[in-house]
Amino acid sequence: MTDTRPDQRLLLVHAHPDDESIGQGATMARYVAEGRGVTLVTCTAGEMGEILVPDLAHLAADQEDKLGDHRRGEIADAMAALGVTDHRWLGGFGTYRDSGMKWHEDGYAIAADPPENGEAHDNAFWQADLTEAADHLVRVIREVRPQVLVTYDQFGGYGHPDHIQAHRVAMYAAQLAAVPSYARDLGEPWEIAKIYWGAMSESRMREGLRALRAAGDTTTFEGMDPEGPLPPFVTPDANLAAGVDGSAYLEQKMAALASYPTQITLDGPFFALSNNEGNQMWGVEYFRIAKGERGAPGPDGLESDLFAGLES
Repeated sequence: MTDTRPDQRLLLVHAHPDDESIGQGATMARYVAEGRGVTLVTCTAGEMGEILVPDLAHLAADQEDKLGDHRRGEIADAMAALGVTDHRWLGGFGTYRDSGMKWHEDGYAIAADPPENGEAHDNAFWQADLTEAADHLVRVIREVRPQVLVTYDQFGGYGHPDHIQAHRVAMYAAQLAAVPSYARDLGEPWEIAKIYWGAMSESRMREGLRALRAAGDTTTFEGMDPEGPLPPFVTPDANLAAGVDGSAYLEQKMAALASYPTQITLDGPFFALSNNEGNQMWGVEYFRIAKGERGAPGPDGLESDLFAGLES
């Protein structure tokens, strides 16, 4: 049988709908346009997310609890905007549920308080058995056989328990998928050559904040001082390995973000920065390398392609 898969294949593992478009929407759109394979695995449907559309407030978890079904449609629209045709839910839609979160006083996310009745959802992703969840991803890895994997860092960017769990599942599954004797029923073994953690460039973030402040915008990213400490999802440039320029696909990325009206407002920070520093802030997406050899760097010292240094 002829193998019709693209020669170069990227797998992304994210926790909730919209995470992928925020973090790597431009990269995904660029790679699709270049004929590379792009597969997205989403671990939950984001059932516990905040609802920014008043008319849809009834979908909330403490009311009709139907936000996950709605976000299923939102991510389908986002994937259409990016051109991605291979989107999957970890273990199938509904296998794992958004665990929820709350904010720590120091500005990062932590696990939410248990329900008042003391009965958390038994399929909350944060509580998932690691091997069971990883096995769902092992099957995907062995089918798709990606050379590159992208997921979160060990802190999930900003501490959300589902992001941290997605990191753990992705990293563990990548190891298990390469073991020839492991779970043969899940497919032929495959070793992923390069693994990256999504990142936000500190210098770019500071430049974007300065541009907003210079334009008189003091409310977007309120509380973030361009010259002061920044949140944990912002990465010192010294830790970056790659910067993928998807500026030519910024329109597709913004269309994907606009596909999530329950989560992202059109007058919010993403669109404010797209009007000011869009190509710089959201068109170029940054990564830390967690496994594999870096390819030849560009003038800025970073790889410009996640597949750099790999043979087809």
